[in-house]
Amino acid sequence: MQLLASTLAVFRTDDTVVEYPSIMLKGFEASKQQVHINSTGWNHVIKCKAAVLWQLNKPFSIEEVEVAPPKAHEVRIKMVATGICRSDDHAVTGSIAVPLPVILGHEAAGIVESIGEGVTTVKPGDKVIPLFTPQCGKCRICKHPESNFCLINDLGKPKGMLLDGTSRFTCKGKPIHHFIGTSTFSQYTVVDEIAVAKIDAAAPLEKVCLIGCGFSTGYGSAVKVAKVTPGSTCAVFGLGGVGLSVIMGCKAAGASRIIAVDINKDKFPKAKEVIQEISDGGVDFSFEVIGRLDTVVAALLSCHGACGTSVIVGVPPDSQSLTVNPMLLLSGRTWKGAIFGGFKSKDSVPKLVADFMAKKFSLDPLITNVLPFEKINEGFDLLRSGKSIRTILTF
Repeated sequence: MQLLASTLAVFRTDDTVVEYPSIMLKGFEASKQQVHINSTGWNHVIKCKAAVLWQLNKPFSIEEVEVAPPKAHEVRIKMVATGICRSDDHAVTGSIAVPLPVILGHEAAGIVESIGEGVTTVKPGDKVIPLFTPQCGKCRICKHPESNFCLINDLGKPKGMLLDGTSRFTCKGKPIHHFIGTSTFSQYTVVDEIAVAKIDAAAPLEKVCLIGCGFSTGYGSAVKVAKVTPGSTCAVFGLGGVGLSVIMGCKAAGASRIIAVDINKDKFPKAKEVIQEISDGGVDFSFEVIGRLDTVVAALLSCHGACGTSVIVGVPPDSQSLTVNPMLLLSGRTWKGAIFGGFKSKDSVPKLVADFMAKKFSLDPLITNVLPFEKINEGFDLLRSGKSIRTILTF
């Protein structure tokens, strides 16, 4: 088709402004819908709302941001639902160090709006889940059968940029940092292709968004990392969304007894004693799902000294360390941890969604609150007060 003319058209839909070239093709005029789910080559900027964290320990500010189009091997996603995870709050408080200003959020689901050159695994209109733990498929870790911590990640020392070293977000003329390659507290986001997975077109995004972090992290820690065995005893420290997902995993693996310990820190020593007493010297598997140094130790001591396995699931405070007597491990304990439940993200997320659709597990017990995206600060208040398990923000 021959290109005859080009002008700039702006259409407003709800609170989102989409700017793109209005193209008159010979014998054909592009419609709004056709342009909205464009594929490649349309260099348009989307203006939308996002929750920007300008300073640590301050509320999010709902701002109009500009979201640049995806570059080669990148995907722009229209977010539909995103969960509020404790790790996001760790970034707010500085327990996880991230560059500011930043758009947080990493547990979400949405629909592909456009793709950059060379993208082959998703197309506009696909339902997808962003992956804070990418899977390049080429590095040593991706090729390792038992590991998933892809070397091309932004978790260890966050730079707040996409793989090419730049940001797709601008607000008030200033670049805004990405958060672990996802930044889902925005109506639109851009991710690298290795950090997104296509899922079942029939999946309810307001539920399966939890597979993007909380559920998978907890469930996988039991069934894949610890490899809980039938008839075993388990102890879970922390009963938030991830902790409850660990319990679901332990149950699915056939554990005969699951002991749950919540987060009143004054009771941790007593909990350790009680667990050892009622489990014949210690449980087979213990899980720390809070991210505190004292609970990491309590969970380790709660598993049996000769045959127990303790798994670190919660994200501990940045730049803090533990002193541990090596005799605790010499006798036979196993102490381990994993990101995202040990799942290789791009391979496993579609399978987990398929299992959910097949009713092999339910996500409803984890969702206690659903709020519009604009009430994000209220959602974080619920998290900090312990009044929610998982709050879902909808766009």
